[in-house]
Amino acid sequence: MNTLTKLGWNEKWQDKAGQTNLTPARVITEYKNLYKIQTDTSIHLAEVTGKYRHQAMAREDYPAVGDWVMVSLPTNEGHAMIHQMLERTSKFSRKVAGTVTHEQIVAANIDLAFLVMSLNHDFNLRRLERYLIATWESGANPVVVLSKADLCENSAEKAAEAKTTAMGVPVLVTSAYSGTGLDELRSHIHEGVTVAVMGSSGVGKSSIINALIGEEKMMVNDIREDDSKGKHTTTHRELIMLPDKGVIIDTPGMRELQLWESDSGLSQGFQDIETLAEACQFRDCSHETEPGCAIREAIEDGELEQDRYDSYVKLQKELAYLDRKSNKREQLLEKKKWKKISQYQKQIHK
Repeated sequence: MNTLTKLGWNEKWQDKAGQTNLTPARVITEYKNLYKIQTDTSIHLAEVTGKYRHQAMAREDYPAVGDWVMVSLPTNEGHAMIHQMLERTSKFSRKVAGTVTHEQIVAANIDLAFLVMSLNHDFNLRRLERYLIATWESGANPVVVLSKADLCENSAEKAAEAKTTAMGVPVLVTSAYSGTGLDELRSHIHEGVTVAVMGSSGVGKSSIINALIGEEKMMVNDIREDDSKGKHTTTHRELIMLPDKGVIIDTPGMRELQLWESDSGLSQGFQDIETLAEACQFRDCSHETEPGCAIREAIEDGELEQDRYDSYVKLQKELAYLDRKSNKREQLLEKKKWKKISQYQKQIHK
């Protein structure tokens, strides 16, 4: 099997590339204005061409870790040049931290997202809901990975809680220290599959990746005694080929996951609540004081947790606010695009 095939290259990607003299490569690391790319035979530092940069309108137009790009290779010590990025099949994004409405692409062209949450101090169902929504929206499939089972006395109870939150999603109890659950985790990785490992700082992502690779490739720091967390280790996103099959993308721990956009992710993540809402007496029920509200009844009966419903409402409001901000951003991008077109036309007619 050649390197490109191991990285996930197949007939569908070849069809997207078409007939060209350019070389296909996959982005394995992203730096500031530079990329490390892997071709079938070699690894190079690369940058986008001036034409590419001129035509790019937003962050999503630039390559990210996991993207397939078409490049011209250097003839000497220079950089490879990225001429084209092939259309993505999936994209895990979040809003950058702070008040600015910009997208940060965490990983591209992923098939699976291993959502790692430790069974000790990091266990947080509300945070898990956010990761699930972002994964559904990305186009990838989630797998919930509960780590550090060796440090938890009630792992079965917490796994049951996670399964209630992640309805229909595989929930695996694991320990990189004892090897618990790692074989089951490996069974989700097949030839040509790209897996991104997501989670907060210190949940044990690097330890899990080392176990999957079979060597201490990713640095792991000791656990702090006060909160049972590992110190933050990964500082950048990196795509790694697994020894047997598949590739894995390691990502830095996220202190917060602000959702980017969600057309269907919220509905998929809260199917139970949206199904209940359909049974309300009034179609425009606000689920507050109206008679015949199925959601209020479910909360009173203990069928639906108040915290889960509150989280749903909070995420709805967050996404609605982001949508309003994004619409303004789209208007500015459209204005910028036509300004570039106008400038180009003036240059032609000089």
